[in-house]
Amino acid sequence: MIPSRRALAPVALAAALAACAGEGDLVIDQGVGITAVRTPCPAVGVPDYTGDITTFRTPGSRNAADIDVTASITNLRSTCNEQGGERIYSEATFDVLARRSDTREARRVELPYFATVLRGGSAVQSKRLGTVVIDFAPGQERAQARAVAGAFVDRAAATLPDDIRERITRRRRAGDPDAALDPLANPEVRAALNRATFELLVGFQLTEEQLAYNATR
Repeated sequence: MIPSRRALAPVALAAALAACAGEGDLVIDQGVGITAVRTPCPAVGVPDYTGDITTFRTPGSRNAADIDVTASITNLRSTCNEQGGERIYSEATFDVLARRSDTREARRVELPYFATVLRGGSAVQSKRLGTVVIDFAPGQERAQARAVAGAFVDRAAATLPDDIRERITRRRRAGDPDAALDPLANPEVRAALNRATFELLVGFQLTEEQLAYNATR
């Protein structure tokens, strides 16, 4: 199940693709248009309802008094090597902040997380699972740990075809038949942008019950 996500959609680029260089000219190249704002590196985000996890002492319980451990993903950051040849490596780091109810003894908690690459907003290209380990000292209520997730993206797949790039970035003048038309409104252009858009999404690997709990609390 892939919930809706907090990540940029291709159409959000539209506002950055137009600027006026002079009277009567519409210029969306020369460092202003898609060549300046688009990158083959995947956007990084956390899907809705997967950035938190709650475990209960009693299986099946949803009573707040029965909560065992809660944890949240925060400080999500990414690095990407665009010079890595035909395969681009992107890495996301994030912190997990955890809190437990019973603080009497030392305890180790292991929480599963996923790293998924999506293409075009919905097509799963890869998925990897990991585990973040949280260590609580005796009497400690809160603890944190850092986790890392990485993925490769095919450069050719993340690059716009030359004809699509030309349609978006070519210079337009007042009086041209398509001077007032937004190139991103063209279904073919939007479809090409969508196909070339990748996202690296990370979140807790939740059960259906945990996902439902996050969505309704």
